Amino acid sequence: MQKRKLGNLEVSAIGLGCMGMSSSYGPPKDVREMTVLLRKAVDLGVDFFDTAEIYGPFINEELVGAALAPVRDKVIIATKFGFRIAGDDRHSGVDSRPEHIREVADASLRRLKTDVIDLFYQHRVDPDVPIEDVAGTVKDLIKQGKVRHFGLSEAGLNTVRRAHAVQAVAALQNECSLWTRRPEILKGLEELGIGLVAFSPLGRGFLTGKMDGSTTFDAADMRSKLPRFTPQALKANQTLIDLLASVATRKNATPAQVALAWLLAQKPWIVPIPGTTKLSRLEENLEALELQLSAEDLRDIDTAANSIPIEGTRYPEQMEQATGL
Repeated sequence: MQKRKLGNLEVSAIGLGCMGMSSSYGPPKDVREMTVLLRKAVDLGVDFFDTAEIYGPFINEELVGAALAPVRDKVIIATKFGFRIAGDDRHSGVDSRPEHIREVADASLRRLKTDVIDLFYQHRVDPDVPIEDVAGTVKDLIKQGKVRHFGLSEAGLNTVRRAHAVQAVAALQNECSLWTRRPEILKGLEELGIGLVAFSPLGRGFLTGKMDGSTTFDAADMRSKLPRFTPQALKANQTLIDLLASVATRKNATPAQVALAWLLAQKPWIVPIPGTTKLSRLEENLEALELQLSAEDLRDIDTAANSIPIEGTRYPEQMEQATGL
């Protein structure tokens, strides 16, 4: 398996996003089946696994912790803090108060069945808590041996810079793909020596080419509420899939593999974490590491993609405002 660096943290070039195993894309999947998938990912060379307390909530950390406990010394587990989770197991806003961060760290350690969190992200920026206090709290957790590396998720560059001045940020986790590009973020991260963990590198499944205007989603699937996944938007954005499909045909690959290979080619410190609940998709995604796109291929993709207007925002307006971007 190829390796990449996130700051000083070395991980497999493609990781595995675990959220969809327990939440957000329909009902939770069978624990035994997901355990087999997680262990198979390790066998295939994946050592970077992404979870969070909010996924479920809580049950995804428990799944990941139990599944990876027998191979804990071979894997790197990232999890996240930053939401206030109510008694009904739903989050009721952000909370990055230092005392809450410490509570979440201890709870995550128990659920993950480990004595150290490899990468601890602030899941969303808390406007009521200075980022310096957040970074300082994680710095203390690192000194205590409970955390190894600090990360931020969905944060803007100014926030990243301020946090990095207090405690080195290993990685920023932002959505990044052919239909969600932020070149100014990449430039800033390169200056700071911080890696990018790209979540939804396949556009929440859209870039696999398996959707069209007739695709429908379960009420428990978050895509049923996202502007980019309305029938109108899916139909309008099909031009991007046509582009990926044309390249895939030339390369004897799939649209998903082209999308991942394009992302991997952007910077050597970008690590995509596509999520899946199927072994065949896991294997397909990992095969993208063997797909070589020439400089000409990349120029052609960029030129064509830049001419395609993407219909629909990533999130509804209220959710979009809650990000730190």
